[in-house]
Amino acid sequence: MVTQSGARELAVEAHGLVKVYRGKGGGVRALDGVDLEVPAGTVLGLLGPNGAGKTTVVRILTTLLKPDGGSAQVAGVDVLADPDGVRRKIGLSGQYAAVDENLTGFENLHMVGRLYGMSKADSTARARELLSDFRLEEAAERTAKTYSGGMRRRLDLAGALVARPPVVVLDEPTTGLDPRGRIDMWGVISKLVADGTTVLLTTQYLEEADQLANSIAVIDKGKVIARGTADELKSQVGGERLEIEIGEEADSAAAQQVLARLGAGEPAVEDDRRLSVTVEGGSATLVEALRQLDAAGIRVLDVALHRPTLDDVFLSLTGHAAEVEPQGDKK
Repeated sequence: MVTQSGARELAVEAHGLVKVYRGKGGGVRALDGVDLEVPAGTVLGLLGPNGAGKTTVVRILTTLLKPDGGSAQVAGVDVLADPDGVRRKIGLSGQYAAVDENLTGFENLHMVGRLYGMSKADSTARARELLSDFRLEEAAERTAKTYSGGMRRRLDLAGALVARPPVVVLDEPTTGLDPRGRIDMWGVISKLVADGTTVLLTTQYLEEADQLANSIAVIDKGKVIARGTADELKSQVGGERLEIEIGEEADSAAAQQVLARLGAGEPAVEDDRRLSVTVEGGSATLVEALRQLDAAGIRVLDVALHRPTLDDVFLSLTGHAAEVEPQGDKK
């Protein structure tokens, strides 16, 4: 929803969230003042390594865990003052599929509808609709224990959508799925947002955030260390990278001189024939590099211009590459 001022209403907002896990060896500060805002009808991608605090944020926003400090509202409802009200407004798909293995796919969804207070007829119609949307029609009458991992994930997400909640929280929804299953899930999430649903998505798959998220927050060691659109975050890393492969090793020094004149830093030499440099100006710089290399009599076998990726952003911000582990985030 858009307000009269033209700004989108916030479907999720959190201010100064703090959570400390206490044990015999002292306390672990899982969250240390996390602020988040998710405008209605958009996707916020929450990125971070294992143990960064992503799942702790999810547990607080879905009323499964109380914060030690700060405040949060979901769909305009305070998570501490009215947790039942929040639960009526959200759908949650966690890291592990929460389905009853002894019920069929249809029975799982029908049961959820009835628990939400839907009539038998409405619950049946909604279950059939979701089974179709998630390509589970042929398995509708099979018990869930016979489903593959990907099918269980799809059934779990379908269960989170039975009541058509305005806010859906997806905690690493594609972990463990094969590439086809992941792409299918991306399609489902995109359709949700197109229909006006707000999505908070935690993920370690950087291409997933790049594909789906309107905005991204990077969390590490319990703090949000960067936020913005994918393009805004990529721009923080620096310019594009021009990479060339030359035909003769003997031309390496001359090629380095050309790249040094055009680049925004010292050229990197992968080996005597492959060189790269950070540049500004995009394709115009690439064309100029080829012109100068040709004028210098340097034969070019291959040339490419690469924009920074979210992987580059992640590495720059956290000091290490993203790690994807099946067990997911533990905090």
